[in-house]
Amino acid sequence: MPASPHHNPFADWLRAHAVPLTHLDPEAPLDDLEPLRAVIGDARVVAIGENSHFIDEFALMRERILRFLAERCGFTVLAFEYGFSEGIPLDAWAQGEGTDDDLSAHLAAAIPVGVDAPLRWMRRHNGTASSPVRFAGIDIPAAGGSLLPALAPVADYLRQIDSETLSMVQTAIRIAETFAGGSGAVAAPAWARLATAEQDTLSAVLARLVIRFRSVEPLYVSRGDQRSYDVALRCLEGACHADYSFRAMADLFAGKGLAADTSSRDVYMAGSVLWHLEHFEPGTRIVLAAHNAHIQKTPISFSGHLTGLPMGQHLHRTLGDDYFALGLTSTTGHTAEMPRDENTPFGFTVDATALEPPEPGSIEAAFADAELGLSIADLRQAHSDAHDNAGHAPGPDRIRIQSAYLHTPILEAFDAILHTPTSTVADNLKGLSGLRKQPLTEDRRHDDQRHKDSQRLPAGEPGSRAVRDGDGGATHPCDQR
Repeated sequence: MPASPHHNPFADWLRAHAVPLTHLDPEAPLDDLEPLRAVIGDARVVAIGENSHFIDEFALMRERILRFLAERCGFTVLAFEYGFSEGIPLDAWAQGEGTDDDLSAHLAAAIPVGVDAPLRWMRRHNGTASSPVRFAGIDIPAAGGSLLPALAPVADYLRQIDSETLSMVQTAIRIAETFAGGSGAVAAPAWARLATAEQDTLSAVLARLVIRFRSVEPLYVSRGDQRSYDVALRCLEGACHADYSFRAMADLFAGKGLAADTSSRDVYMAGSVLWHLEHFEPGTRIVLAAHNAHIQKTPISFSGHLTGLPMGQHLHRTLGDDYFALGLTSTTGHTAEMPRDENTPFGFTVDATALEPPEPGSIEAAFADAELGLSIADLRQAHSDAHDNAGHAPGPDRIRIQSAYLHTPILEAFDAILHTPTSTVADNLKGLSGLRKQPLTEDRRHDDQRHKDSQRLPAGEPGSRAVRDGDGGATHPCDQR
């Protein structure tokens, strides 16, 4: 991509400080990633983002970085933007349980978000490694698609520990079955169609269960063990946060949403990361894979409307410099829009949309103007330079979020940015039929925007692009994925 005719001072900084990388191939030698060791320092949690799901280059870089951090830096956990409860059997499989072919059955009902390849590498690695790599889910159940993956293990626990309370979780399961779907794009509108009495009953039962669990912890632990109690409570909390998110989204669409009220999913994910840090061995270091808009350390706002406080903000507030956010982005190629389609298993398809030239002021424009290829930039150094030198060029103020932009001070939002010059939408997305790759022409751009605006869905989610024209419904990617 040719450089902009306008001088970009931050491009000058990148040209002098960004470190070139050599490989995308996950199996290639890891030596070119050695500069990353000094960049992350002693961080206990290193988050690796992506500006869009379903991108080949981002998945490949994540796999390479996971290998590097596990093989050379002592990281022993991969935490993924995947359900906490659903992650438990995946960890068992990665440790060698069952057969190689069993993974396909574990993932059959899940959106193909790129967890397959890292898990297969982990299983191979763990077959010979002295320190195995564990897998940890952190998300609400089915990313908001269904409460059932979280409620089923709670019911199993109560059958053994407190059968008198079992009827309560069975009531929650009965209601949850009526709106469960493959993703939040299916479940959220189905939840909104429930009778108000059913919605309220579900929320009340879940709240009562959580309070009972916490109130009688010594009793439950005496009847079982601490680990089983902790897991069951975390699953139950996931169901509660998912239920809250349905109400928050419904209020948002109705025009009466509270500021940042869609943060319930992100605070749960942050809490799950901290839960895993506490429950794994002392000194555990975690590689965390999630969307850029989940890992960033600054609030999510669109058109001046505060819509969410991301996981990264919560983790940075708790862990300080022990949390490191590495954003991934690209300058050319395609990105994955997710137009809604109620006739598909997950409620949306993937639309491979051609990227337009980077906007002035974006981190992508700076990389393009610096004429850099595959490379990584330590933004903490840029932040320090800007702080020490009042005349230093200000950092970028936006980053791509699929085909649009999220406005945020990049030097505060991320500790480093990894740039790949092009991005390609994966073409093996099982269950996401309708993939199309074509230029975003002017006519199609207007047609798509009219359709997406009519859907009134948050930014980056099925049926919507991040909104630039004052749509207060914007949150961040995949809250309803």
